[in-house]
Amino acid sequence: MTTSRPPLRILISEPTLNRIGDAIAQVLDGRAFEPVIAAQTHGSEPADVDIAFISRDVTGLSTKHRVLEPLEAFYVSLRQSPKLAWVHVHSAGADRPIFGELKSRGVRVTTSTGANAQVVAQTALAGILALAREFPRLFDAQRAQTWAPLIGDRMPRDLAGKTAVIVGWGPIGRELGGYLRMLGLNVIAVRSAAAPTADGVETYAFEDLPRIAGRADWLVLACPLSDRTRGLVNADVLRALSPHARLINVARGEVVAEADLIAALRANALAGAYLDVFEHEPLDAASHLWTLPNVIATPHSAGHSDGNEARVDRIFLDFLRDWRQ
Repeated sequence: MTTSRPPLRILISEPTLNRIGDAIAQVLDGRAFEPVIAAQTHGSEPADVDIAFISRDVTGLSTKHRVLEPLEAFYVSLRQSPKLAWVHVHSAGADRPIFGELKSRGVRVTTSTGANAQVVAQTALAGILALAREFPRLFDAQRAQTWAPLIGDRMPRDLAGKTAVIVGWGPIGRELGGYLRMLGLNVIAVRSAAAPTADGVETYAFEDLPRIAGRADWLVLACPLSDRTRGLVNADVLRALSPHARLINVARGEVVAEADLIAALRANALAGAYLDVFEHEPLDAASHLWTLPNVIATPHSAGHSDGNEARVDRIFLDFLRDWRQ
């Protein structure tokens, strides 16, 4: 006598279920599953789920430092599920505290690495082009209705022939490196190991950054947050940069010692920065980063686009197919 397996309980948001519910059934290929709709408020959180999918609509406007009620309710369901085996998240990184907590329980955590790599790389490129062409100053002049051509000591520096040091050589770093080489920049990769890359790019390890930072006209951060990268760009690295260099951060805010960066920018020891991520998010209204004339600050939006949802769904379904097999 055989006993049928109980339905697989999958914690999922209602919009995501409406979007991919049929695809989940196809992937499971006859295995019964029970969708468990994520709660939006405290007090009604479901429990005892086997699998969970944290989609973008679940995270919403929450940040690592400010968790809003729908996401916190989702976390409660995860904590109340002793048989939880696997959680998939829409983001490329899994550095929020909840994921370390789940991993310590033996829960598998997968991410959507690569889903928004092209979008983030394009955003980083936009930041580089905006700073290179002095858009912050031009926008200020526009708002002041002032005719201020970029001539004389305002003349922008060419991009071709300059050097970009890209910290992180995953999907984002490689994509951005391709764009920059097409524009005539020399690209140096800084990553977990100094072993040469398959594409022949000059490569160093994270720990080598203080030694080579002085070669950077553009220092671009596109790396995961880890013990090795936390605070990697500190006062020592910033001092090693040329005063004409600029910083681009589309990685994680904690990769940069923010107080050291602000000091360098205020002292004009660094020509400018495009920052999409910050040590604490949302960025405090009192932060100098909002008002420094050589800074472009955006609200952790480098990876947002209308095509991400479908790409993340496909990654989740691929993982689900592997999990079933």
